Order: sequence, then structure tokens, then C-alpha cells
Amino acid sequence: MSTSLENKLLNDGSNLSKYNGADGTKQEGAKKGSKLHAYDTDPGYSVNENFASDVNNAYQEYDDGVTNPLPPGSQLDLDGETPSNNYMDNLPPGANI
Repeated sequence: MSTSLENKLLNDGSNLSKYNGADGTKQEGAKKGSKLHAYDTDPGYSVNENFASDVNNAYQEYDDGVTNPLPPGSQLDLDGETPSNNYMDNLPPGANI
């Protein structure tokens, strides 16, 4: 049998790993359908706190042994306006994107 880290975890376990090298379940907030950053054509929670209830429910599913208060969204919603200091208008000299 190989002495790989994965085999060591699977056989001996670790207090640093909940699943000891095995795959856990994928958290709802990490799935493509998450409303954290965007949903369909709407901005998500991280932009302007849309879908707060859905995002909070998914956030509370993280099983890390501590209470997880949902942090506030970024409040960066500009109602479709381009910020005056956007990167594309302020590229470094010689940059070509």
C-alpha cells in the first residue's frame, strides 16, 4: 500500500480533517447555482445583498463548528454605472488587454 498523504488520512485519520481524505459534500454556497455573487442576470448578495435569505441559509450549512454570522454585502452596486476609476481606463503603460 502506498504511503501517500491520502492513504495515511484514510487509514489513520487526522484531527485536522473532518473526512480524513475522503470527499465531503459540496456546500450549497460553492455550487454554480449559488446566489452569492450573481443569479441569472441579477447581481447577487456580495454586490448589493440581493437574495440575503437564500445566501444566509446556504452559509449556515458550513459545518465548521462555529456560529457563522453572514457578513454584509460589499455595497458596490453602482446601478449599472461604470466607476470613474475602473481598471480598464487606467491600465499600466504598455498593457494590452
